Amino acid sequence: MPVRLLALNDFHGHLEPPTGSSGRVIDENGQTVDAGGAVYLAAHMKALADRNTIAVAQGDLIGATPLVSAAYHDEPSVEFMGKLGLKVAAVGNHEFDEGYTELKRIMNGGCHPVDGCSPAGRWKGAAFDYVGANVLFKSRHAKSDALAGLGHPGQVKKLLADWGVPALPPVSVKWMNGVPIGFIGIVTQTTPNIVTAEGIKDLKFVDEVKATNVASKLLKLLGVRAQVVLVHEGDQVAAGQSPDACSVVPGAGSRIATQVDAEVDMVLSGHSHQAYLCTVKDPAGRNRLYSQGGSFGRVITSVDLKVDRRTLDIDRASVVADNHLVTRTITPDPQISTFVQTWKDRVAPVANRAVGTITADITNTAVPSGESPLGNLIADAQLAATQTGGNAQIALMNPGGVRAPLTYAGSPAGEGDGVVTYGEAFAVQPFNNLMQVVTLTGAQLKTVLEQQFTGGPNNQAFTKILQPSANLTYTYSQSAAWGGKVSAIQIDGAPVTDTQTIRVAANNFLVGGGDAFQAFTEGTELWSGPLDIDAFVEHLGRANPIAPPATGRITVTG
Repeated sequence: MPVRLLALNDFHGHLEPPTGSSGRVIDENGQTVDAGGAVYLAAHMKALADRNTIAVAQGDLIGATPLVSAAYHDEPSVEFMGKLGLKVAAVGNHEFDEGYTELKRIMNGGCHPVDGCSPAGRWKGAAFDYVGANVLFKSRHAKSDALAGLGHPGQVKKLLADWGVPALPPVSVKWMNGVPIGFIGIVTQTTPNIVTAEGIKDLKFVDEVKATNVASKLLKLLGVRAQVVLVHEGDQVAAGQSPDACSVVPGAGSRIATQVDAEVDMVLSGHSHQAYLCTVKDPAGRNRLYSQGGSFGRVITSVDLKVDRRTLDIDRASVVADNHLVTRTITPDPQISTFVQTWKDRVAPVANRAVGTITADITNTAVPSGESPLGNLIADAQLAATQTGGNAQIALMNPGGVRAPLTYAGSPAGEGDGVVTYGEAFAVQPFNNLMQVVTLTGAQLKTVLEQQFTGGPNNQAFTKILQPSANLTYTYSQSAAWGGKVSAIQIDGAPVTDTQTIRVAANNFLVGGGDAFQAFTEGTELWSGPLDIDAFVEHLGRANPIAPPATGRITVTG
C-alpha cells in the first residue's frame, strides 16, 4: 500500500516570505534561489499531495516568530498549519517559549488569559496532534490527559506506569487505507537550557532514545508496526551542499537516528535548520531514512513508501525521499494569500510604525570573535535601558536571541531605505523576554564568560559567545583549557577583580540559567525592568541614526 509523507520543520511562523539569507536556499544544482512563504508553501504542498498523503512536522512551528504571528500568540501560524492539512507534529523547544500552560491552550483552544481573544474570535485549538514522548511531569502524582483516546489496554498502562506521567501525548496513530501508521514525537532533551525555566517548572525532558524506545513499545502493544519518529533534534552539515545530500557532521541527531529501536522505520528531524537526506543503520543493521528539511518553510521533505498489508510494517526498500524546495516561481495559493493578508492588515498599524533609522545593514552574522554588529547593538540598548533603576554596569546578550538582521533597503510596506519599523525590530527580538539585572562578583562574571565554551562542567553543547556592551572588553584563548580561557576582563577600561561586585544586565532567559549559563543563577539583588523589545525600540529611537557598531570588544588569541 503506497503512502506519501510530506514533512516540515522549524517554520517559526514565517507566514510572509522570509527575507535576506533566511529566504534563500541552495538547490540541487548548487544555485542559490529564493524560497519560503506561506502562499508558496501551500501551493507546493497541494502540488505534492495525493490521496495517500499524511502531512507531518518536526517541531518549532511556532515561537521566535515575526510580528504577524507573534502578536496573536502564534494562532495564525497554527491555523495555517491546519489549512495545509497537517495531521501530527512533534513539539519543539520553541513550542514551550510561553510555557506549558500556553502550549496546552494552543493545542486545545480558548482565548489567551491576559490578551483575550484575537480579532478572529475564540481560538478553536490546533487541527493536528501535538506529540512529545519525552516530555514528562516531574511528579508521578500529576494528573494527565495525554493518553486520552488511545484505547490503551492494561499492558499499556503498566508500560507507562513504569515510565512516568506523560505531559503530552507520546504518539499519534493515523490510518491510511485501513493500515495504521504510528508517529512518535520527541523534542531535544536540552529544552530546559534553551527556554525560560518558569514555564516548564513542572516538566522534565528525558533522553530522546530511551523515550523513543518506550513509545515504540507502546505502538507495538497497540498493534502498530509502521513507525515514524518525528524528532526535534538534528545535526549540522557541510556548507554549500545540495538539500538532497548527506553531509551531516554526526552529533545529537545522528545518535538518535542510529540508536533508537530497530522497530522504528525512519527518523525525520528538525532543530538544526539544515537540509539533508541520509541513510543510516539501525541497531539491527538495517537501513533507515534520517532526514531534515531546513527551516522557515523553504523545504518540504517528501517521503514515498509502501506498507506491507500482511505484516503491517513499512517496506524500507520502498522508501524514496526528496527535499523539495519551496520556490517562489509557482503561482501563490489564492486562499492562503487572502488569509495572510488578513493577518497582515490586522497587525499593520503596529508593524509599520517607524521606530528609528540605520545607515547600513546591521547583521547578526558573527565575526571570528563571536560578536556580531547587531548583537553588540542590542547589548548596548539593554545596558541603556537598565542603568536607571537597575544600576546596570554592563550588559550581555545571548546570540541565539538575535533572530534576524536589520536591512537598510526599504520593505514593500514603503517605509523607505534606512527606516526601521516596529515589525522589523520585533523580528530581531521576538521573545518578549524581561530585562533583569543581578549582582555578580568579578569571579562569577569570569565563570559566566568561561561558560561560553565547550568542555566545562555545565556541558555546554556549542560555544555560545555572549554579545557584550561596548564598555565590557576581555580576551579569550582558543587553545587554553576550560577555566583558563578568559583573561583581561575590563569594564570602562578598568581591570575587573575577583572580589568586586558588578551589576550585570541580561534577559530573564539568561538570568534563569538559559543556554547552560548556570553562573547567572548565583546572582543576587535581582531587579526587573522593561521587555527586551521595548529596550531595543527605545534605543533605536534615541540613538538615531545608527551605524553598524564595530566589533572588537572581544580579543581572541591562539
